[in-house]
This record gives sequence, C-alpha cells and structure tokens, in this order.
Amino acid sequence: MIPRAAFDPTAPAPLDGLRALDLSRLVAGNMVSLQLADQGAEVIKIEDPEKGDPLRAWRVKGHSLYWKVYARNKKSLALSLRAPEGLAALADLAAASHVLIENFRPGTLEKMGLAPSVLHARNPALVIVRVSGFGQDGPYRDRPGFGSLVEGLSGFAAKNGFADRAPVLPPLALADMVAGLYGAYAVMVALRVAEQTGRGQVIDLPLLDPIASILGPDAAIYQLSGEKPDRLGSRSNTTSPRNVWPTKDGRYVAISASIQTMAERLFRAIGRADMIDDPRFRTNTDRVHNIDACEAPIAAFIAARTLEENLAVFGAAEVTAAPVYEIDQFMADPHVAARGILVEMPDAEIGSVPMHNVIPRLSDTPGRLRRPAPALGEHTREVLAAIGWDAARIAALEAAGVARAA
Repeated sequence: MIPRAAFDPTAPAPLDGLRALDLSRLVAGNMVSLQLADQGAEVIKIEDPEKGDPLRAWRVKGHSLYWKVYARNKKSLALSLRAPEGLAALADLAAASHVLIENFRPGTLEKMGLAPSVLHARNPALVIVRVSGFGQDGPYRDRPGFGSLVEGLSGFAAKNGFADRAPVLPPLALADMVAGLYGAYAVMVALRVAEQTGRGQVIDLPLLDPIASILGPDAAIYQLSGEKPDRLGSRSNTTSPRNVWPTKDGRYVAISASIQTMAERLFRAIGRADMIDDPRFRTNTDRVHNIDACEAPIAAFIAARTLEENLAVFGAAEVTAAPVYEIDQFMADPHVAARGILVEMPDAEIGSVPMHNVIPRLSDTPGRLRRPAPALGEHTREVLAAIGWDAARIAALEAAGVARAA
C-alpha cells in the first residue's frame, strides 16, 4: 500500500531562501523548477491569467493530474506579459530573484524588452535558463521544438523499437525530462559561480543536446566502423543475454546478465552450464554475435514456468532478474511502499493523489513536499506584495485584466 503523507508548508529544506521565476510552459521548464521546488526553493509560476500553463489542460477524467504532480511545491502568479504593467511586475520580480526560467522562442525575451543584459543590469547575479527545442543559435534556432521532434532528429527513435517495424518515439516526454534534469543541475552550478563572483549567467538549454547526450558513443562508433545502431527491441547491442521474456502465466521477466559472472550464473540456473565453455557463448562478444542461439534456451526455460517460479529460481541463483510490472503492480510492490517511492498526498478535488516522492534523498537536509499544486493565480497578491507592490496597485492590475487572483 502506498504510504499516506501530508503537505507541510513549514518544513525546512536545503534551498530555503532561493527564489525562482518559472515563465515556461509544459514539461521541460516545469521539470527544472520542480527539482528546485522539491528542495525548498520558492518557485513562482508566472501563468497566463486566462488559460494558465498548458500543462493544466492535460486532463484525465476532468482532472489536471500532470499539473498536480509537476506543479507541486510551487506558487501561481497569474500575470499577462502582453501588457506593459505585467512586464513591469516581471522586471521587479526578476530584480528580486535568483533564477528565471523561460521557454519562449529564441529572441522573444529580447522583444519583450527583457533581454538578459537588461535583467542583469538590475540583478547581476540572476541565473537565466532559456529552454528551447534547438538552442539559442544555429540554423534551427527559430524552429518550434517539441520533445517528439528532437527524439526523432537526434537518432534516439531510429534505435528504439524492433527491426521489422517503424522507429518508436517514447510514450512519455523523455527529451523534456532529460533536459529538465540537466537544467536543474546547471542552475546549481551557475548559482555556485554567482556565489563566488556575484555574476549570474545564461543557461542555453535546448531539448536536442541532452537527448543526444544519452546516446553515448553512437557517433564515435559510426565514425570508426560505419555501423549504425540496430533496432533490437529489448535486446542490447553491447551485452548478452539481456531481454524481456514471457512466462507460462502471461507475465514477463527482465534479465540483464551484463557481466561474465552473471551470464555464467544464468546458464547454470537454467541447467545449461555447458554454455559457459561453448565457443559461441564464452565471452560477451561471442554472445552478442550469436544472440539468437544464446537466448533460445533461456526463453524456453522461462516460458515453461510461471513468473513466481522463474523469480524463485533466479533469486536462489542470484541472477539479476526482475518482473516487468504494469503500473498497478508497481504501486502494490512492498519495496515501493517501504521506501516511500510513491506517496499518497491529500487533494482538495479528488481526495488524494499518488505521486513520486522527492528525489534524490539527502541524509541531513532532505527536500520536502510542502504544498499542493496551486490554483491559477492563487498566490498573485502574495507574490506582488512581497516585492513591495501595494494593494491599490495590485487591484489596478486585476481590474485591468493584467493579473488574476484565485
């Protein structure tokens, strides 16, 4: 059972005192700011007063579950950046913040009169994260970019899937997620420099570069050998045996015997110790070159047994095997519950929402779940008041439709 927890707005966290403005929309920028928010930063989402972040529109049975997960620990300031008064408020906020995240098309911030040079004139230590599809320069600079495009262009999709079928895009926002994690790391590096020098800087964070980085040595392999990565399904072109195999009861087992001793344990476990000295399977390279013959007896052994029977055999032999879970099975796993990998958090609309816990875990100064995802404009008055705007000025913004308070 997923453990239940409660939001604690007063809980201390390591980034207390850090303020980040998040002007971004959808996933990548929200992933950057989520990492900061989970570790205690005051993250202020600046949203369109009418529609909010488009992530709110990703609904399941009428509820914005993506928003509830990726906007937790954040505040919402509903502010139009199309109006001069809204830009003035943004400029004042940027002057009093440590980080600003945006994912407009390159050049848009400059057209708004808020180029990095302008922002740094008022706040020299500000760290500015510029998320885009293809980067702030280069021939694709002005192209609109979504994760699916760079997952295709980078070469990732071409190596994903099975050889006899079309390339496969990931069923989640992988490029955005990877970029978001890189971005949060880059923010902390830039803040460290700002501490030492008093100078902030611009972080150019396209979606393309990070997804390309996780392809490892593919470019080097091609240059040296002329070989392109094959689509191998769940196999690997670097190690064998490694695959997902069906069991007698319609379940699946994942095995990765990625070192020699593990492959030998696996062969013994399935009653095929003779494979250890077979010249076709003696080394990892041999096994990769003879992958069909190597996998056939493993597949037959697994197919003749239920999931639990297979796991018992492989567990006793200390083979690196695990069940392939669907989400309900993962949620019910006792290890997931014991570690609190998922936690059930209270929700005003639907009672509770299970979500991933704060990652990573720090032993002395852990991050916290401090507040649920905000309603649109929930913190508008609070945020503007905190930078010295009086009630009359805030009310005037609201009356003009430039700002909105929930």
